[in-house]
Amino acid sequence: MSSASSLASKLLRREILDLHAYHVPDSAGYIKLDAMENPYSVPPALRGEIAHMVAAAAINRYPDPAAASLKEKIRGVLGLPDGMEVLLGNGSDELIQLLAMALNKPGATLLGVEPSFVMYRMIATFTGMRYLSVPLTEDFSLDLPATLAAIRREQPALIFLAYPNNPTGNLFPADDVLQIIEAAQGLVVVDEAYYAFAADSFIPRLARYPNLLVMRTFSKLGMAGLRLGFLAGSAAWLEQLEKLRLPYNVGVLPQLVAGKLLEHHEVLLRQAEQIKRDRATLYRQLSEIAAVRVYPSEANFLLFRVANATEVFDGLKQRGVLIKNLNNGHPMLHDCLRVTVGTPEENAKFVAALKESIS
Repeated sequence: MSSASSLASKLLRREILDLHAYHVPDSAGYIKLDAMENPYSVPPALRGEIAHMVAAAAINRYPDPAAASLKEKIRGVLGLPDGMEVLLGNGSDELIQLLAMALNKPGATLLGVEPSFVMYRMIATFTGMRYLSVPLTEDFSLDLPATLAAIRREQPALIFLAYPNNPTGNLFPADDVLQIIEAAQGLVVVDEAYYAFAADSFIPRLARYPNLLVMRTFSKLGMAGLRLGFLAGSAAWLEQLEKLRLPYNVGVLPQLVAGKLLEHHEVLLRQAEQIKRDRATLYRQLSEIAAVRVYPSEANFLLFRVANATEVFDGLKQRGVLIKNLNNGHPMLHDCLRVTVGTPEENAKFVAALKESIS
């Protein structure tokens, strides 16, 4: 009988065998600035409310399959246009996969721009969907003529645009995104994972475009541990996508805790405003380092370029600071690193460690 490894090699799809699993490094003992998390804890009084609620939770029962109460609270904080609905996912990754599964007719194409969120390409591969990317320009702007030409030529069934973009942090011009939506015959998903730190949103435009959905996650706002994402858009789309959503995909505790946090949405938004102020300070500090080129950001992280980036990354780790090494991840990200905006104290330690690692 064949060994497990030889049998797996024989039976698994070649594109799966060729993939590398999404790597999450061990962060124990580090100042953790690698994963775009909110560095601020929930206030003590609110933690007490959550603890009391969790203690009484019926974890012996399945969750509400429709998550009706949580959806209503999300609608309340979003101000959704009339006729628009919400579909929940276990983080936005599950929603990306659901969309790819739903639209993957034979020969269908998923179109993205690069560099961008790696899960668009990875999930296209998971689902066997053809993936096509359009390179961004040298300064990470949209190459609008090339993107529109690709849409006309390829007629993609599904387009993802991160707004702001990850890992570059920039917000593409809204007029450019609108031209893409208007040119597309397929579905366009605007991924607003970093909406709380950005100056614009496509939520108010949902009712105008029948081929537009907006995807968000609460992870960056302070709920990363809950794994909660959602799609907003026309009921005509979401009723069909609900058929692919696995039952009970959002558990009892995420529904309860997220609902409580959304009752105090202003607390999380105040933390986001603090992060934006901290981002401006950190951007200025990085700009003053001659060896560093830092890029503008409307997210809760900053992309920067430095010579010998991997050596600098290793130097930061040696000094107790963990950020994201993007060098060799994409040709356009050569010598690039990405740092999450932390607390002022964490940011100061990062800047000091960076200067030591460069010198």
